[in-house]
Amino acid sequence: MGLDLDFAVRHSGRSAADLSRRDVARVLLAVPSGQALVALSDLRRQLLAAGNPLSATFWESARSILTRIESGAATVGDVQRWLESSGTEPIMLTRSYFLWPEESERGPVATEMYERMVDFLEERVAAGEIDADALTAGDVDARHAYEELQEQWLGTPLPDGRVPNVAVNDEQDQELYAAWDEEEAFALSELRRVLDDLPEPPLPAGDLRTAAGRLRTTLTRPGYPGNVLRACAGLDENGLPERDEDLWLTVAAGVVAPISDLPDEEDAARFFDMEGELSHEDSILASLCAIHHADWLAAVTALVRYGPGVLASPERIARFIADSEDIDVEPDEPEDLEATEMLFSSVTPLWAHLGIVDRAEVLTALGWWGLPKALERAWGGVAPSDD
Repeated sequence: MGLDLDFAVRHSGRSAADLSRRDVARVLLAVPSGQALVALSDLRRQLLAAGNPLSATFWESARSILTRIESGAATVGDVQRWLESSGTEPIMLTRSYFLWPEESERGPVATEMYERMVDFLEERVAAGEIDADALTAGDVDARHAYEELQEQWLGTPLPDGRVPNVAVNDEQDQELYAAWDEEEAFALSELRRVLDDLPEPPLPAGDLRTAAGRLRTTLTRPGYPGNVLRACAGLDENGLPERDEDLWLTVAAGVVAPISDLPDEEDAARFFDMEGELSHEDSILASLCAIHHADWLAAVTALVRYGPGVLASPERIARFIADSEDIDVEPDEPEDLEATEMLFSSVTPLWAHLGIVDRAEVLTALGWWGLPKALERAWGGVAPSDD
C-alpha cells in the first residue's frame, strides 16, 4: 500500500484539510522509513493542493528524522521527541513522572484521557498558545511551556470531577493488581499441587519457640534487621502476635511479600532519584519486591523436596530456580543466574535470623516446616489467626 494523501486520510480518520502535524507525523512513522522518505515530497505537494501546507520547518524535520531512522542513527527517544514537537502529541513521560501507557496497553480511561489531551492541545495550537515550529527547532522555552501546559491539564479536574493523571494511574493500578492477583493465585495452586505429593514436615516446636523469642527481641530494636522485618510483616513493636507460630509465619510471609516500606516511606522520591543511592534497608526491600512468584515457588519447592541439610545459599537457590521443573524458564544465562543470586542475597540473612537457615546457609528443620506455610500465607492461602 502506497503512502499518499488517501492513505493519510484513512489512517488519521480526518479530511485532508484537517490533518495536523501530529496526524502526518504518525502516518510517516506508520510505514517503513525508506517508503516514507520516497513518498515525502509527493505527500507535501498533495497537502499543499488540499490547502493544508503545514510548514517548511515541519517538512525539513520530517526528512531529517526519517533519514536518521533509515540509517539507524535515531533512537526511540529521538523519534518520540520529534513526534511531541508536532505540538499536539502528549509528552510520554512528564517532569512529575507521569507516564502514559503504551498505545497497545491503554485501558478505556487512559484512551479517553489521551484523546482529551490531544483535543486540548489542538485547541491551544489554534489559539496560538503553542508554537510548533519553535518546538521542532528545539527552543528550550517553547518546550518548557509545552511541558507546563500538559502538567497543568493533567492535574486539573475535568467537569465531571475526575483528575486526568489520577484517573489514568488508578486504572493502571487496578490492572496491575488484577494481574498480580491472577499470578499469585496461580502460584498458590502450583505450590499446593507440589506439596500434595510431599510428606508433611513435622513442627520443630523447640526451634520455633527459640526463633520466635529471638524475633520478639529483634522487632523491638531500631535498625537492621528489625526495621526491615517489621516493614515486611507490617508490624510495629507494640502490636506483635501473641502466638509464636503466628508471629513467625507472619514475618516469614512478609519476607516473601513485603507489606510496607520503612517508616520514612513518605520520602518516596528517593526511589526515583537516579543519581542517589538507596540505603541498605531500602535496597533489601527493593530486592524482595523484585523476586517473582515463580522464583519463590521454584526455590521453596526445591528446598522442601531436599529437606533439612540442603545448602540454601543465594548461589544454590539461583541454580534451583534455573533447573526447576515446576516453572517455565528460559535457558539460563550467566547474567540471569547472577541477577537471581543478587536478589536472594537479601533473603538469606533474614532467613538466618528467622532460623530458616543456619549460619552456614543450610536449611534447618524449622525452615523445612515453615517455608511452604509462609509462602502459602504470603499468597493469601492462610488467614492470620486471631488467637
